[in-house]
Amino acid sequence: MTKATYKDAGVDLALYDDAIERIQKLAARTYSPRVRKLEDGFAGLFDLDFANRLFSRHYKHPVLVSCTDGVGTKLKLATMAGVNDTVGIDLVAMSVNDCICLGAEPLFFLDYVAMSHDDPPLLESIVRGVTNGCLEADCALLGGETAIMPDLYARGDYDLAGFCVGVVEERRIIDGSGIVPGDLVVGVASSGLHSNGYSLVRKIVFEMAGLKVTDEVEELRPPARQKELPLDPPPTVGQVLLTPTRIYARPLRKVLSHYKVKAVVHGLAHITGGGLADNLVRILPETCCAVVKRGSWDVPSVFPWLKRLGNVDQDEMERVFNMGIGFVLVVSDFFAESIRHQLADDNLASWIIGRIEEGEKAVRLDS
Repeated sequence: MTKATYKDAGVDLALYDDAIERIQKLAARTYSPRVRKLEDGFAGLFDLDFANRLFSRHYKHPVLVSCTDGVGTKLKLATMAGVNDTVGIDLVAMSVNDCICLGAEPLFFLDYVAMSHDDPPLLESIVRGVTNGCLEADCALLGGETAIMPDLYARGDYDLAGFCVGVVEERRIIDGSGIVPGDLVVGVASSGLHSNGYSLVRKIVFEMAGLKVTDEVEELRPPARQKELPLDPPPTVGQVLLTPTRIYARPLRKVLSHYKVKAVVHGLAHITGGGLADNLVRILPETCCAVVKRGSWDVPSVFPWLKRLGNVDQDEMERVFNMGIGFVLVVSDFFAESIRHQLADDNLASWIIGRIEEGEKAVRLDS
């Protein structure tokens, strides 16, 4: 009688050990002095404060902030293009950008990778992206889980989930309750599609337009950086659609730490699925209306390209995509330009895109 083995069932424990070793080396890149060493532990240890007096936070009433998210069907693009080292950045971004909305400092990140079969090089590529995102967000990849599930996923497919824990001093929590009429709405540029609406993107690009990930898109060619320089080659479909989600944690923490006494930033919103209106309204008080002016910011060319390819209604575009605004700050009008200058110092474009008015809780998009 043939003996059954785990390897025959689709899980190779030797390969799994190889994968874990690769991950541990990558995760170590993200460790700060607050990460405690714990060889072969079942969980991670993280000091809430620094032991080093130079970097200590001196929390009086720290409040923990937690959030979780995934990457969605953008993963299908990664597997189609064979480019798997950027979606980990998306994974980190989708959670740490939510964490900063409360004014919190992202402390550490956990990832969950579910795969069809053991593939250490693929897993290493995915986690390299996660660690790159963690480094950009100044948080540690403290732990995670890799699940090998043959028959549940088609061979070569994988799924990702991420979990972020942050901390904020109670008196510095930003929950939108400080928003008042007269505040200005500052929109911060996205890097493109981020990680939302990819079911519609894939339908438009591959089903309706019949494009391939390797096709070049002439109308999305970036302009020449200088007149005397030749134009860059047009990007491929894969390059455009796999542009990672922008991580806003570090520049926004600089802005928040700049104003130590005055309550200058009254609300923060991460613009994800649901677009500008559905996300901004979440932080508004019941007596405040945000009036946002269309055309007050630069819309990346990927959005009109998709709109044309799919003959998509404008309302549908604005409901599904960020349309070029990846993050919003609602701020005291006196400090708006100062905040924009600080964002520009971190190479983040921003615009005054609206104003808070007295009225029923809503976001109104005006032409």
